[in-house]
Amino acid sequence: MASAKPQGNSRAGTAMKARVVVTLKRGVLDPQGKAIEGALASLGLDGIGSVRQGKVFDIEIMADDREAAHARLATACERLLANLVIEDYVIEVAD
Repeated sequence: MASAKPQGNSRAGTAMKARVVVTLKRGVLDPQGKAIEGALASLGLDGIGSVRQGKVFDIEIMADDREAAHARLATACERLLANLVIEDYVIEVAD
C-alpha cells in the first residue's frame, strides 16, 4: 500500500499574503515587452513609451512573522521563481 504525500505546507505560524514581482534586469532585452508595445501602438494607444513584462506571484505563506515569511520567499525566488542571471525580484508581505 502506497503512503499518501502530505498536502500543502505544514509549518506552524500565521497565514500571510505576499506578492512576489519578478522583472527583467535593466539592460536585458525584452522582446515580449517590445511586441506588447507595438501591439498597443497598433491599437491606437498613444503615449506609451516603453513596456517591460514580468511575472507576479500572489502567495499565501505560513510564517511566525513578516521577516520569516520574507526570508522563505527569498529562498523560493532564488531557487525557482526567478532566474537571477537575468531577473530581479521584489517581495511584499502584507500586514
